[in-house]
Formats: sequence, structure tokens, C-alpha cells
Amino acid sequence: MVVWLEANDSFPPVNEALDASSEAPGLLAAGLDLSPQRLLAAYRQGIFPWYSQGQPVLWWSPDPRMVLRPENFVVSHNFRKLLRRVLRDDAWEIRLDADFATVMQACAQAPRRAQDGTWITPAIIAAYRALHDAGLAHSVETFYEGERVGGLYGVALGRMFYGESMFARRTDASKIALAALVAFARAHAIEVIDCQQSTAHLASLGGSEIPRQAFLTHVQKAVVAPAPVWRLDKQMLSTLAYGNAADKAHEVSQ
Repeated sequence: MVVWLEANDSFPPVNEALDASSEAPGLLAAGLDLSPQRLLAAYRQGIFPWYSQGQPVLWWSPDPRMVLRPENFVVSHNFRKLLRRVLRDDAWEIRLDADFATVMQACAQAPRRAQDGTWITPAIIAAYRALHDAGLAHSVETFYEGERVGGLYGVALGRMFYGESMFARRTDASKIALAALVAFARAHAIEVIDCQQSTAHLASLGGSEIPRQAFLTHVQKAVVAPAPVWRLDKQMLSTLAYGNAADKAHEVSQ
């Protein structure tokens, strides 16, 4: 049974979420409150909102949980070559938080297979903008010749990053933004990027499923760790583009 949350109610234990035999595995609760306080309480307990326009706010805690460990991010030979071009070509830029709301709107408008409409409603945009204004949500944005061509956004608590959505208007532009996030995570001891639910695309990038309890155990430690200073640009891609000093020296000499 799914719990209905009033404004001051706490979330039920996540092990009460609907199981795999239900029509909505991982669904934990529903309500109308989407305040920043409610969102922060949710993320600190491994819970996230996902619903469509016209529905109440639905809260989820799936088991297993899809995550990306930065050290497992897949960098193919062709993608490594692309990252090197990005580093060499001044037309490419990576910007942090250039326009958080615009990134959310672009994610909302991005076409997705087998999906009618978007869960990124005006209420969701307003709620996450409030987290962004508090320094607790960030966007990583890819620009080409001054135009925003891809990006992603998510919630950052301590040394935990919860990825929310991505968009691309140029081939691999969102993947470039993800690569920059991964490089930042590696440099700042962010061990897990939450991807929420499993997809073949995320698996191809190195994502994997872990038991919900293992995810929650990590979250409890990561959210209370000192938060890094969020600064990044495309130079962070060097660690992924070249791999090591020998590779970089070889590339420069050519």
C-alpha cells in the first residue's frame, strides 16, 4: 500500500516501497508537497520524485538502484578522440551553472523513446531551482561556438551527486557533459553518481545496479561528508582524454 504524505509527515521506511511483483516497483509514497525541505529529506534517504503532469507527487526508492561509479565510466577509443578534439578546439566549452533553469527546460523538451510527455513539470523546475539557488543543485553544460548543445543537472549533497536528466542537441554533447562531471567526481572523491533507474544507455556508459541497502549505506556517509567546491571547465577532461602523462606527451608530439 502506498502511503499518502501530508505536509509534515515523514517518509515511511524505504523497505515499504512496492516490490518487483507490483505494477510500480519502487513506489513508496504520494503527496502534494514538493518543497525544498521535502526534496532534501527525500534525497538524504535515497528517495526521489517522479510523476507526470496531473498526478500527485510520487516518491520512489527502487531496488536495485542504478548508479555510476566514476572509475567505471566507459571511455571508448572514439569518444577519447572526441574529448581530445574538445580540448584542442576553442569552439567547445564546458560551463558549470551557466543557466540551470534553461538546462532543466531543455531536458523537459528532449524527446525520449516510449515516453509521452515529461516528468519535469513547472513545479519540478521551481523546486529544483530553489535547491540550485541554495547551492545544492548544479548543471554541467556543453557549448559549441557559443551555443548550448547539451548538458545535465542533478542534486549535490556532501560528496553525493544525484543525476536527474540530460539533453543533447549535438551528437555526444550530453556525454561530454557527463564526462566532465565524472572527471570532477574522480578529483573530489565523489564515489557514486545516482542514476535512479536502470537503462541500457546508462549500462553502456558503465552504470550498474546495486542493492538498495548498499546504496542507502553509501548515501548516509556521503551526504554528511564535506562538500567540494563546485568549479569545473573542459580542462578536467584531460584525465579521461589522455589517460596518463605518457599518452598526453605522445598526443602533443604528433
